[in-house]
Amino acid sequence: MELRVLRYFLEVAREGSVTRAAERLHISQPTLSKQLKDLEGELGKKLFVRGSHDVKLTDEGMLLRKRAEDILNMADKTLDEFKSLGEFTGGDIWVGCAESDGIKHLARCYMALLERYPGLRLHLQSGNSADVTERLDRGLLDFAIIVHEVDLSKYNYLELPATDRYGVLMRKDSPLAGKEAVRVDDLLDLPLICSRQGITEDYPKVFQEKMDALRIVATFNLAYNASVLVREGVGYALTFDKLADTSPESELTFRPLTPPLETKMYMIWKKYQVFSPAAEVLLEEVREQFGRV
Repeated sequence: MELRVLRYFLEVAREGSVTRAAERLHISQPTLSKQLKDLEGELGKKLFVRGSHDVKLTDEGMLLRKRAEDILNMADKTLDEFKSLGEFTGGDIWVGCAESDGIKHLARCYMALLERYPGLRLHLQSGNSADVTERLDRGLLDFAIIVHEVDLSKYNYLELPATDRYGVLMRKDSPLAGKEAVRVDDLLDLPLICSRQGITEDYPKVFQEKMDALRIVATFNLAYNASVLVREGVGYALTFDKLADTSPESELTFRPLTPPLETKMYMIWKKYQVFSPAAEVLLEEVREQFGRV
C-alpha cells in the first residue's frame, strides 16, 4: 500500500468525485480510477459506491479514510523530523490542548523559543483531554496539555502553573447573574449544557448524589459552541472560566460554582518517547520555566 495511492484515495474521498480529484491531483481520470481499483483489489474490499456523477465511501472506505489520515500524518511528521536533524534551525511541534486560559504558559515558552529559532512552527490540535491523549497515544502529537490527573503508567508530565475553576456561563438577564457564586441546588431545575468530560470525571465531585437530578439538555467538548447555545437561550453551560466572551459588550456572564470545583493543568508525553529536535527544545524550555520531572 503506497503513500501516494493513499493520498489519491483521500483526495477522492474529500471531493466525492473522481473527476474533480483527478483535476486537483493533475493526473488523468483513467489513471486515478485504475489506482483506486488496484487499492480495492489489494485490500479485498469495495471502498466506494459509484454513482452517475459522484462517489460515496462504503463502511470499509470510511475506515480506510481514518487510517489513511493517521498514516499520512505520521509519515509527514516523520519526514519533518528527519529534515530537522543536523544543524538545528527550526521544525514542527505538534501539541494537543484542552481548552483553558492556562495555554498562555505554553504560548510564553514558545514565544521565547521563536526569538532564538524563527524556523519553528507550532501546530495546535484542540479538543478535550480524552481527544488529545488519544492522538498522543497514536503518535500524532509530541505533547498533550490536559486538565485531569495523569496516568503515570503511560506518561511523563510537568505540572503547569494554571488552575481552572468550573462555573456557570449564563445570559446576563438570568436570575442567577445576581449571585456572586452558584450553588448545586440553584442548578437542579435548570436546563444545563455540560462538558462530556466533566460529566464523567469532574461534576460528580461537586454534585455527588445529585448528579442524577441534573437536567442536561445538551453536551459539548469545546466551549465556544456551548457559549452560542447559552446566548440563544438553550440553557446554562457548566464550563471553565475565561473560555467565553463575558466582556461588558457581551450578552453573557460567568459565575463560579460553590463549593469550588478546580482542576490542575499538565503537559504530558509518552514514556520512552524519542523527540524531534524541535519538540526537544520546547520540552527543555518548559522544564526550565516550570521544573523538572
